[in-house]
Amino acid sequence: MNVRNPIRPLLFAAALSVPSLSFAVATPGESAPAFSEVDASGEMHALTDYEGEWLVLEWFNKDCPYVRKHYGSGNMQALQKKYTDQGVNWLTVISSAEGKQGYLGPVEAKAEAESHNLNASSAFVLDPDGNMGRDYGAKTTPHMFVINPEGDVVYAGAIDDNDSANPAVIPDSHNYLAAALDSAMAGEPVAEPATRAYGCSVKY
Repeated sequence: MNVRNPIRPLLFAAALSVPSLSFAVATPGESAPAFSEVDASGEMHALTDYEGEWLVLEWFNKDCPYVRKHYGSGNMQALQKKYTDQGVNWLTVISSAEGKQGYLGPVEAKAEAESHNLNASSAFVLDPDGNMGRDYGAKTTPHMFVINPEGDVVYAGAIDDNDSANPAVIPDSHNYLAAALDSAMAGEPVAEPATRAYGCSVKY
C-alpha cells in the first residue's frame, strides 16, 4: 500500500513561502548602491554626500600582496593625488570583519593611512559588517568603482590588466581605472566599463 507522507507537501509549501534574498551590486550604467559608513576619524560618509561630484571607491586590505603591490610602489597614492587634484573624491574602504585578515579599528586605520601617506585619499571608510562591500559586490582587494556626478556607476573592476603581485609590472600595465576616469570626465564613453577584479578575496 502506498502511504502518502503528509509532511512532504507541507515542507514544499514552506520552501515556496520563503522570500528570496537579493543584494544590490554596482553595475556600470546603473545607479550606485546607497551607503552610509563611518571613517577612521568618526565622520559619516553617504553616497548622497557626493551628489554632483565624481567618486572613486577602492577596497583595501593592508595584508594583501596585491594591495602592497600598488601601495609599496606608490602607484595607488599617485593615482589618488592625480585625480583628487582634479576634484575627484576618493574613499578607501576596509570591509574585513573583526578577527579576519586586514581588519582595522579606527586608531589602527589612521596609523595605516599615515604610514602609506594616504593624504590624497578623501577618507579611510570602515565597513566591518561588510554591508557596503556586499552591496557593491566587492570581491577583491583592490576592487575599484567609479561613480559619476549623476550617481551612476561608470566603471567597476580591476585597477589594471596585470594580475601579477609583482610591482615591476606596473609601468607596462594598462590602467583601467585611469582610462575610465579620463574618458568619463571628458564626457566620452568608457571603453571597458567592467573588468575582472583581481587580488585577495575580501575577508567578510
